[in-house]
Amino acid sequence: MQIFAKLCSIAAVAASLFATSASAGTIDDIRSRGVLRIPAILNEVPYFNKDPRTGEWQGFVIDMANDIAKTLDVKLEVVESSWSNAILDVQSGKVDMAFAVTATPVRAMSVSFSDPTYYNSFVLVSAKDELTGKAWNELNDPKYTFAVDLGSAQDLMATQYLPKANILRFKTRDEAIVAVTTGKADGLVNTMLNGLVIAKKAPAVGSVKVPTPVLSTPSVIAVNYGADETFKSFVSAWAEYNRRIGNNQTWILNSLKPFGVELTDMPPGFGFGG
Repeated sequence: MQIFAKLCSIAAVAASLFATSASAGTIDDIRSRGVLRIPAILNEVPYFNKDPRTGEWQGFVIDMANDIAKTLDVKLEVVESSWSNAILDVQSGKVDMAFAVTATPVRAMSVSFSDPTYYNSFVLVSAKDELTGKAWNELNDPKYTFAVDLGSAQDLMATQYLPKANILRFKTRDEAIVAVTTGKADGLVNTMLNGLVIAKKAPAVGSVKVPTPVLSTPSVIAVNYGADETFKSFVSAWAEYNRRIGNNQTWILNSLKPFGVELTDMPPGFGFGG
């Protein structure tokens, strides 16, 4: 009888410890660890950029993540990754969140999404004046050839809106840019954020053109499905608050300045706040 009582006591203590651990919560887990972990991609300006001399990461995503880390009173830990692996990093628990994610139904089956941090529009970067002022349905023509980076949000958009045009798909954005500058493609389909930087860094590729209607997509933060609702609510509240008061747009614009991109370079009426 005494043995049974002891076993019950041990089981009760174990259950109590499990309940305490389970109720700790995602935010408490991050605080006890002392770091907030995010994935970052090399040479993906203005999102991320790693100084080869100091190893320091910069970019507007780093600024955003640092602000969340500061709010949680922890340090930021950057895990080197890639666009294709960032969602997997969140799924596996390797990182706590991933920024600059395009919310798609397929990805929603793998991770949870925050409210939008900013909005990005799809544009065309081209040196051909004849493409200025065109609508997407006018560009959807076999006489046009466009370049995209394979598997990107712009690749999905081009597949949906430009099925009749010739689409050249490349493993990297740089290869797609070369296709335009060498005349293999009439223009590069990309996002406004990337397009502004590309047009400044590689003037030969042409200028940013915004086909109508404006196709805009929210950029969100991806978090693990297993994260508790308090953490998910916090991340969404952070995204909504900083987008509405303009902090997110300020961080983005600050990251664009080294490339000579100013607010005046954006098409009339465009803003990252949506």
